[in-house]
Amino acid sequence: MSQTTITMDELLEQNDVKPLQTGDVLEGVITSIKKHELWVDLGARGIGVVMRREIGHNQPLEVGQNVTVSVVDPELEDEGHALLSMRRAVKDRGWDELQRIFDEQEIVDILPYDANRGGLLVELEGIRGFLPVSQLSTANYPRVSGADRDEILQKLHALVDHSIRVRILDVSRKENKLIFSEKAAIKDDMQARLTDLKIGDEVEGVVTGVIDFGAFVNVDGIEGLIHISEISWERVEDPRDYLKVGETVKAKIIAIDKDRLSLSLKQMSEDPWLNEVKAFKKGTIVEGKVTRITPFGAFVQLSPAVEALVHVSEMSEGDAVDPEKLFQLNEKKQFKVLDIDPETRKIALSLKGAK
Repeated sequence: MSQTTITMDELLEQNDVKPLQTGDVLEGVITSIKKHELWVDLGARGIGVVMRREIGHNQPLEVGQNVTVSVVDPELEDEGHALLSMRRAVKDRGWDELQRIFDEQEIVDILPYDANRGGLLVELEGIRGFLPVSQLSTANYPRVSGADRDEILQKLHALVDHSIRVRILDVSRKENKLIFSEKAAIKDDMQARLTDLKIGDEVEGVVTGVIDFGAFVNVDGIEGLIHISEISWERVEDPRDYLKVGETVKAKIIAIDKDRLSLSLKQMSEDPWLNEVKAFKKGTIVEGKVTRITPFGAFVQLSPAVEALVHVSEMSEGDAVDPEKLFQLNEKKQFKVLDIDPETRKIALSLKGAK
């Protein structure tokens, strides 16, 4: 009577059990835990070993526990068991889940674990990714003076271990790329809120950054800008003298451009120029203080809110006049009022006409 030798693969096929293939992800039960390895029962598909380096970090494990593993080698030569990886299994399933989240444009919560000057380092589903600074919302964007990289990094580190709602902007297992966006996660909600706003509305927001040309304000997640010319009715040399980061302000919307608001702080109060200018009449002699000197003339402050211009042609009877030799800053002189234009808020003065 002849005997036929049956291989393990043939035996598995006869019982409708597919032989292990490299890359297979399957469930197993821990049967033994040793110092450098972990043994897993794969049921009808045999047994396998997970080496310590392939277990992963801080994994609470015990005998009898169900685990997910990935097949690294279906059958080690002369060993009769498979080489497995728990770390790789997490990544294999992680990429599939990340692709699903991306395809369905799902919003998820992440906890950044570190930061660099470019953005936040993130891990989701066992895969490490990145949230660039440019993809942070108005509330979290690090507004700093100039381009102070150390200050940017400091503000980004403050976001580590804080939950942020994001969408996946790009995912590629082949390129090992995973990019997140907080902006994309709040875009729909922000657009809905923008439709409820209109020019002339008064809003409240928090100052997130003060720079040379104005201040950025977070208005319920929408970015607003108060230009230096809209901070005060008086001349503003440095916005930092008027606004501080973290300060809550009320402002009026003067323009809406896509996803940004243009705001005015000064229009929350009446223009004092309109009242103070009533004290001046055309043809009268007034006293004013020189505040700026330019090649074409000098600016003169007549009252706290009213500034006027003495054109170079009205300084002297002569043709060759140098305003810097004729005037000194903060010097007070007598001038004649030539014209007052309330619409343009301009007053023309004459030095020679006051003599």
